[in-house]
Amino acid sequence: MRKTRKAIVPALALLGTCFLFQFVLFVGFVPTESMEPTLKKGSVIVGSRHFGELKVGDIIVFRHEGKLLVKRVAAIGGDLIEHKQRTLRVPNGKLYVLGDNRERSTDSSSWEEPFIHIDSVIAIV
Repeated sequence: MRKTRKAIVPALALLGTCFLFQFVLFVGFVPTESMEPTLKKGSVIVGSRHFGELKVGDIIVFRHEGKLLVKRVAAIGGDLIEHKQRTLRVPNGKLYVLGDNRERSTDSSSWEEPFIHIDSVIAIV
């Protein structure tokens, strides 16, 4: 009986930690220079998987073409942006994202389809 009780505490701690990282926190690292000087290449980042309304200036982690990326929200639904010498309106439910290091970032400014869907956002840093 006593051994069973001793095993319950570590098991609950493990389950709680797994729950925390699966549903509440995101931990990752920045693999490129795209967000420098704000986030240095190789930096470990912690993000919240629970966030309210996203706004311009937020740093987010999102899925794009099978990869996890870290970028800054540059425009939200309804905003006007300049994209490849054209003025576009960001559709509702979408975001336009840019890296802080424009010369080293692959982001909305270089993608053929420049917008990401809000549902692809995993965490806010």
